[in-house]
Amino acid sequence: MKEIVYKNRLIIVFIMTGLIISCSLVLAYAVRFDFSIPSPYWSKITSLIPAVLIIKLFIFWQFGCFRGWWRYVSMPDLVQIVKANFFGSFVFVAYAVLIYRLDQIPRTVLILDGIFCFLAISGIRFATRAFREHYLPLQQGTEIHQARALIVGAGDAGQLIAREIRSNLQLDLKVVGFVDDDPVKRKGTFQGLNVLGSRVDLRKIVNAYGVDEIIIAIPSASGAQIREIVEHCRESNVRFRILPGVGELIDGRVSVQQIRDVDLNDLLGREAIFLDEAQINHYLHGKRVLITGAGGSIGSEICRQVARFNPQKLVLFENAETPLFMIEQELIQKHADLPIVPIIGDVRNRSRVSVIFDEQMPQVVFHAAAYKHVPMMENNPAEAVNNNVQGTRILADAADDIGVEKFVMVSTDKAVRPTNVMGSTKRIAELYVQSLNKKSKTSFVTTRFGNVLGSNGSVIPTFKEQIAKGGPVTVTHPDVTRFFMTIPEATQLVLQAGSMGSGGEIYLFDMGKAVKIQTLAEELIKLSGFQPHEDIEIIYTGLRPGEKLYEELLLDEEGVLPTPHRKICIAQSSTLAHEKLVPMVDALILDAKALDLPGLKEKLHLLVPEYNPAENKPLAKVIRHPATAMHQ
Repeated sequence: MKEIVYKNRLIIVFIMTGLIISCSLVLAYAVRFDFSIPSPYWSKITSLIPAVLIIKLFIFWQFGCFRGWWRYVSMPDLVQIVKANFFGSFVFVAYAVLIYRLDQIPRTVLILDGIFCFLAISGIRFATRAFREHYLPLQQGTEIHQARALIVGAGDAGQLIAREIRSNLQLDLKVVGFVDDDPVKRKGTFQGLNVLGSRVDLRKIVNAYGVDEIIIAIPSASGAQIREIVEHCRESNVRFRILPGVGELIDGRVSVQQIRDVDLNDLLGREAIFLDEAQINHYLHGKRVLITGAGGSIGSEICRQVARFNPQKLVLFENAETPLFMIEQELIQKHADLPIVPIIGDVRNRSRVSVIFDEQMPQVVFHAAAYKHVPMMENNPAEAVNNNVQGTRILADAADDIGVEKFVMVSTDKAVRPTNVMGSTKRIAELYVQSLNKKSKTSFVTTRFGNVLGSNGSVIPTFKEQIAKGGPVTVTHPDVTRFFMTIPEATQLVLQAGSMGSGGEIYLFDMGKAVKIQTLAEELIKLSGFQPHEDIEIIYTGLRPGEKLYEELLLDEEGVLPTPHRKICIAQSSTLAHEKLVPMVDALILDAKALDLPGLKEKLHLLVPEYNPAENKPLAKVIRHPATAMHQ
């Protein structure tokens, strides 16, 4: 039966609208004559009904009143009904005046006809939605087996979630109300649900209303606000989930399907980033875009973000087959009309890079391919030079040769006063693209930021694995701090910086406050349902080769200039002339190829005078956290 209704839905709606139009005219006459219509008027009604049907049905069709689904009717639909009804009534009045000279057609009938027709057509639609979303009195109390949910945040996102839960019975949830700290919203009603208190009242509200689950629906909340809310949720002893932050809601749409468990991204990041999408669109829309390291954490997210701006073609350049395949398939699913060219290759292969650039003719290049693991590069310095320096040089030269419009290089805070080979090689890569910019038509831009939460090989996956095994969780040093960003946040700022750069700039991102790695470990243990230093032990293993206690984003001699974007500034950095830098880089690369490690380290010092591996002073032995030692 349901399938028959869906299949013939348009016909049914058309017939019902016709009945409403006809009945509205009859009812208008009935009201005008106190429900006792004189006999002479019935013949007039009979002659008017075909005319009013043809006029109003045609106009309603033109205004799209038959295309929407009644269960999803909204304010824009109501506006369309108002317009269609007003125009239809106006034409009908004109017809009655011109054809019948208002003979036996009282003016009040024409007014009442328009009113009744509007009320009936809009009323039946909103009644259908009310029925679907369980607003009708007879439907109350029928959801006794549904889990009871409390939504933190009575803003737009919270209201959208409440509406979707109400209309989707398969979710098996019943919203009992909202929690919001805004004094204006407190004690208000939204979507027919009360704001029951503020976040400090969570525990009391959970107990009073039998709440089974808390949904945090504040996409723009800061990490500090989320941490505070999460603490109150923990005290309530019920499950809590969260709507992703603004940075993760790429298309801007909010849905129940996006609700997930709280993770470290939420506790440490989440401040809303406002992008100048028109500016980004200007340099990406309709362009051929090439992304190196396309299968990596940053590279793959750049692919996702760039695809939003409808480039002419997206070229994915990656050395690892499986990650390349995964991001290619994801993009094909989400952007079926976007031409995607997956290319296996190595940035260190000059011939391969030249052929790719000649064939694909990219106009914008995002260079995210690099070796990034500090201790590993300490043990493999020649490969760090080959990939991070020589690879960048080959790509930059190829971009210069074919006249790429924009070349955006992803760098790192470890390039600032480096104590390790990886940071030194990234600093040399910065210097090279800066120097090349001075003589090239290509605009070379560098973006510099810190660690990315959840990236491949980062500390978070390591901690999760250790917690899953029951501990201990290993932290290098009790005082070690790092800057962190979420992957979407970092890549969005990369795109924004690329849109602003005229060439030669090093863009720095506002990374917020440095976070203790120990804090990360403790929060992750709590999110896993354990108590740090009690259920899961934390031990300190000492700094690894090349690591330092804290990272910086700026050298002492580098000043900063503001940009129109509040989270991006420019480092005032100088570099050698390209003609002087090239022979020095050549010598470094020759030492790397010859595996002359003493010569290589000497060249690193020459190119990056601030390179100082002596700063690295690891702890002498493994130390247990004091709380753990006392507990034992």
